[in-house]
Amino acid sequence: MELQTKISLQKQSHHQVDYNSKVLLLGSCFSENIGEKFNYYKFQAIINPFGILFHPLAIENLITRAINEDYYSEDEIKTNKDTFFSFDAHSKLNTVEAKSLVFNLNTTLSDTLIQIKEVSHIIITLGTSWTYRFIETDKIVANCHKIPQKQFLKELLSVEDITASLQAIISLVKTINPKITFIFTVSPVRHLKDGFTENTRSKAHLISAVHNVVSTREQLFYFPSYEIMMDELRDYRFYKTDMIHPNTTAIDYIWNCFITVWINDTTQKTRDIIQTIQKGLMHKPFNENSTQHQLFLKDLEIKIENLKANFPHISF
Repeated sequence: MELQTKISLQKQSHHQVDYNSKVLLLGSCFSENIGEKFNYYKFQAIINPFGILFHPLAIENLITRAINEDYYSEDEIKTNKDTFFSFDAHSKLNTVEAKSLVFNLNTTLSDTLIQIKEVSHIIITLGTSWTYRFIETDKIVANCHKIPQKQFLKELLSVEDITASLQAIISLVKTINPKITFIFTVSPVRHLKDGFTENTRSKAHLISAVHNVVSTREQLFYFPSYEIMMDELRDYRFYKTDMIHPNTTAIDYIWNCFITVWINDTTQKTRDIIQTIQKGLMHKPFNENSTQHQLFLKDLEIKIENLKANFPHISF
């Protein structure tokens, strides 16, 4: 008896992620969930340099400014309640001094440019088609930073707008890294504050736009995280208590689907060794001085040394 509607997944035969790959993850909070998995299993991954970015124009802005070396100046910085922020970045970059924020933003742009040149894969998770335009500057923002909503106009990006933005991202990145592989996905987190129907429209626009640009021949792929959550995991036991965000079980499930597609058997064996080491490092013995525990630590040390011999970048 089948109790789920299973999403058909096909393993990629080329451009897979392995322990020599370098991955840049950009987008919504779900990209951070998957990014944490990459970090736990010691893949080379960079997650959201500007913090969480929910819509494609925000991601395009980061990539455009990084590649063009379009650095920030103090006159672009805003302040609210003694906190300095940029409408282009998440609040995690906020500071109490404008100069510090400008320095952090520009350092991040420089680092992002280096990363774009070096990475083998960029994974972009799109969260919403809804955007907010700051009336004073007539500019769409990445984050409203708790500024009163009356100072913004809420707008829904069209399929054409999103398609154009994704095409711009792809073209820009490929000018400096032509061998890059893109993996696009749509966040399974529903933005119900926009409304149920509005969320459906938003996700539909994202999915339609992504499928306007995906092309296996050009190394532009789609991974169905949204569909897995909506179909295979359609029960509320897979959600956090807010009934909106996927819980740990759901994230683990989607991660396992991802590695089924994007990670080969050899890499999975290395991943399993790392998981064993991670669990071993978290183990709390009853008697730290026992012979058995000392042998356990020695075996763990050997596993780590053998791993680092093949992958020097891995550290615990």
